[in-house]
Amino acid sequence: MPIEIPEVVIERLPVYARALADLEAQGREVVSSQELGEKLGVTPAQIRKDLSYFGRFGKQGRGYNVRRLSEHLRHILGLDRTWDMVLIGVGPLGQAILHYGGFAPQGFRVVEAFDASPAVIGRTIGGIVVRDVRDLKQRLAERKVDIGIVAVPAAVAQEVIDTLVECGIKAILNYAPIAAQVPPGVHIRRVDPVLELQSMTYYLKSQDGAAK
Repeated sequence: MPIEIPEVVIERLPVYARALADLEAQGREVVSSQELGEKLGVTPAQIRKDLSYFGRFGKQGRGYNVRRLSEHLRHILGLDRTWDMVLIGVGPLGQAILHYGGFAPQGFRVVEAFDASPAVIGRTIGGIVVRDVRDLKQRLAERKVDIGIVAVPAAVAQEVIDTLVECGIKAILNYAPIAAQVPPGVHIRRVDPVLELQSMTYYLKSQDGAAK
């Protein structure tokens, strides 16, 4: 029976992978769990425990081979291949996503974009021709896509997500401010900057109160 890996561990792996990529770019060959922990604000014991779910990567007293561990983590995370993505919603946020240059170097490629507005349908934005969202099902039946990005208004977000699920999409990044429902086996992540800001204002308010 396979070991069940806690979600919080999986969420930390990309952070480790990014730190190792930075170290590799600096020409570093070896890094200790102590140094890696200090760099990321994680205890060395936590790093060793997280990595132990996937095998033995370092030797006590000698640290980790940066290149080798980086390659292992990229393989574990599936970052050693290219993932094709479809974007639904090409308003200001969607257009920013299409123009963003940080996806491709990490193996993520937006290959299709859809919207309901005649103002953007047919336009080429970020090298992608925006299609009518009414053609979404047919297009996804013709072309395999791995990940869906939802950047539509909240009122239609669940409907769009349901359509993506119906088309076989198993991973969805949702920018709409809703608690979307998906069936088992479909992985969804919500990106809501407003919620993050609201959690930070709690600390700001607490600090203001303590200062008075």
